[in-house]
Amino acid sequence: MSTEPSTIAATGRKAPTKYGAEFAFRSAATAAGGVIVAAIALIALFLLIRAWPSVMANKANFFTTSEFNTSDANNLKFGIKDLFMVTVLSSLFALVIAVPIGVGIALFLTQYSPKVLARPFSAVVDLLAAVPSIVFGLWGFLMLAPKLEPLQTFLNNNLSWLFLFKDGDVSIAGGGTIFTAGIVLAVMILPIITSVSREVFGLTPRSQIEAAQALGATKWEVVRLTVLPFGRSGVIAGSMLGLGRALGETIAVLIVLRTSSQAGKWSLFDGGYTFASKIASAASEFSSKLPTGAYIAAGFVLFALTFVVNALARLVAGGKVNG
Repeated sequence: MSTEPSTIAATGRKAPTKYGAEFAFRSAATAAGGVIVAAIALIALFLLIRAWPSVMANKANFFTTSEFNTSDANNLKFGIKDLFMVTVLSSLFALVIAVPIGVGIALFLTQYSPKVLARPFSAVVDLLAAVPSIVFGLWGFLMLAPKLEPLQTFLNNNLSWLFLFKDGDVSIAGGGTIFTAGIVLAVMILPIITSVSREVFGLTPRSQIEAAQALGATKWEVVRLTVLPFGRSGVIAGSMLGLGRALGETIAVLIVLRTSSQAGKWSLFDGGYTFASKIASAASEFSSKLPTGAYIAAGFVLFALTFVVNALARLVAGGKVNG
């Protein structure tokens, strides 16, 4: 009988076949991670190379100008001031609405709802993620915007001392404002936030919940002392996923939000374009290099903005996600 296995065991060396499999798996995993990093770097490089000539030919300040005029390739005047304002304001407004509702739904499904009800209810919420964005856009434009007009008028009349509710650069009539677009975006990102929060809350260690109950904690105290602290980073991660969806949403915002020829005022009753909707609105005109580069430059800023948002989310979450 061969003594090779006993010799390997005596010397403490790993079997060559096991070592080879481990090395192959580690190499494959490293390569997979490298592909993602390389793809992101190449996308950023492509955007920068294509945008730079247009930025250099721009006759206006790229960061502080509200105008976005690319009709004349020899007289480019474009800036991202209003695009940035509309994108950030609509997305943050959507997040403010969606996060409390999403977390509340997740807590109900994991802590309060009977299991016989939790499963079908979860499926209904998840189905919202499968609805095409154009359907949300049509719903927001035809149904939601007219219904929100009285509410927007009330807020404008009574809270105009707060900059978010002061007169915007478009008429409230018809409801095609950032306020309406933000609510549509909130409905769109609600399934993402709810799904991630639900999964994280469901992974709360049973021992922690039982320990709190043994000390006489009420249901709310169990949620506040065990479930919410454990799921904090997961809620943040889900919220940032939703924010990323809101920042990049195109068709729904393009349908709902009314355009404006005036500079934005950081009001929820402004109109205009987000980065994504502005690029989509001019996609059919991408035939000349310099005008096209202006829109690519706007796309590069949106690309960078998503990285900043995710970096801040990782910082707030402590660099990890529970679960």
